[in-house]
Amino acid sequence: MQMGLDFSLVADAGALVAGVDEVGRGPLCGAVVTAAVILDPSRPILGLNDSKKLTEARREKLFDEIQEKALSWCIARAEVEEIDELNILHATMLAMQRAVEGLHIQPRLAMIDGNRCPKLVMPAEAVVKGDSKVPAIAAASILAKVSRDREMAAFEEIYPGYGIGGHKGYPTPVHLEALGRLGPTPIHRRSFAPVRLAWEAREGR
Repeated sequence: MQMGLDFSLVADAGALVAGVDEVGRGPLCGAVVTAAVILDPSRPILGLNDSKKLTEARREKLFDEIQEKALSWCIARAEVEEIDELNILHATMLAMQRAVEGLHIQPRLAMIDGNRCPKLVMPAEAVVKGDSKVPAIAAASILAKVSRDREMAAFEEIYPGYGIGGHKGYPTPVHLEALGRLGPTPIHRRSFAPVRLAWEAREGR
């Protein structure tokens, strides 16, 4: 066991257990990003934990190590347009499906962080706070967060003035002020109330 993660939770399923997690349900802009990871028991990765509990430097190091050592991994997403069309919950489930389906090895079991499971061809189990309990889910949380954070840093350059690289799209006071002052960008989720209100204000409704 390492840092509170319980390897016995997956002992009965053998090696082919995929951990699945998402990042980006709460932000006002950007895609929701998911990852699925099947770890290799013969190549342990020390220091796995919920991505939110790790420093950025540690996440970056583990990001590379997970991709190198995992039996299979996939990073997937649902775009802003899909979030607005489907709602964030259904878009997240879709992105999780894409991550699992993108694995080049089909797992025997998918362990999903949270209290809901997407529709998958294999058995799935929801694990509340799974990113702090299940090593493969922790690994997935790191891949998803690092991937999305890098994307938000890139959007900082494309859409200056919003502070996206800092708040990562979450509804901080800085973000909300900029949204009201500058209006929504193409990457903002118009189905989310603060964005919709800012858009309507710009349109003079």
